[in-house]
Amino acid sequence: MNVTGMVHVNINCTDYQRSKAFYEMLGFEEVWQVPPTNSPEVNAAVGMQDYRVTGAIMALKGVEPAVLIDLLQWHQPEDHSPPYANLYRPGLARLALASADLQADYEYLLAQGVEVLSPPATVYASADHGSSFFCFKDPDGTFLELVQSF
Repeated sequence: MNVTGMVHVNINCTDYQRSKAFYEMLGFEEVWQVPPTNSPEVNAAVGMQDYRVTGAIMALKGVEPAVLIDLLQWHQPEDHSPPYANLYRPGLARLALASADLQADYEYLLAQGVEVLSPPATVYASADHGSSFFCFKDPDGTFLELVQSF
């Protein structure tokens, strides 16, 4: 294998404009609009035929290496099933992002009416190293996490 890193994480949504605004609130910005349709080769590569989508690659501002999400609203095919109902279901369950001020971010998200699972919790890797974190949900219920290491 020749894997050298991660490129992006795909997050599907039911309302692109609403979700775009949410991820912009977290510090992401749109850097490339995804074409609404594509070639037969691209259709085959994603296991679909004649799809229609609204979306973009969004980058976390001012971060190197780049942290990218591929935010997509599918119009054809379309599926409005809810995302994972819990964090123990097999598969990709949540996206964890680093925070420079976890408590301020926690208070900000609460003030914005974001569904937050609990106040920050702390996990220790050793007596003097660890991290604090909390989980929250995007507008469609996708789990996200903010982490501040110390």
